[in-house]
Amino acid sequence: MNIASMIDHTLLKPEATDKMIENLCNEAKVNGFAAVCVNPFYVKKAKELLEGTDVKVATVVGFPLGANVKEVKAFETKRAIEDGAEEIDMVINIGALKSKDYVTVKEDIRAVVEAAGDKAIVKVIIETCLLTDEEKVKACELAKEAGAHYVKTSTGFSKSGATVEDVKLMKETVGENMKVKASGGIRDYKTAKAMVDAGASRIGASSSIKIIEEAKTEN
Repeated sequence: MNIASMIDHTLLKPEATDKMIENLCNEAKVNGFAAVCVNPFYVKKAKELLEGTDVKVATVVGFPLGANVKEVKAFETKRAIEDGAEEIDMVINIGALKSKDYVTVKEDIRAVVEAAGDKAIVKVIIETCLLTDEEKVKACELAKEAGAHYVKTSTGFSKSGATVEDVKLMKETVGENMKVKASGGIRDYKTAKAMVDAGASRIGASSSIKIIEEAKTEN
């Protein structure tokens, strides 16, 4: 298993500097990661640094709370794509989901999907640690109905991150036509491999170098 090709090498800390983003992109190029995931402000810089490589630029929308209105999320998406983003990781309206306002949740996701069009894939962050299993299933169903490409476990900024059980549940819910990204708290190869074995096609991690170094000794 080429774990590097499944990793979104991530730096979303508010204190991230230009130099840290440069290091992130250089590490992604050297190690062949799937993408870098950066805050919107750094999309343009990351795109320039990764020009001519296969590494994609991913960014976040409605992050980390998901509580923006859909028009703002759509604008964020369009601007990120103009700046060079090829993947959009958007946070659902978690409060609306828990209020059973499913129309709002689906319209929120669809606004981002439509803004992305055929220019970027959309990953829908459902923030599993704040949801019941029933709500996780519903969130995945709504993401699928709205035309998203992935469902993603976590922002990494809430109470906890990805679990094997959640990844399995999400994959069972979305089936073969949609993918799952496991993110949040994945800091070693053993955990990353467990997520892949459970059905994840992508891993979001800031400990990517540690993961691939450990993978070399395991394989």
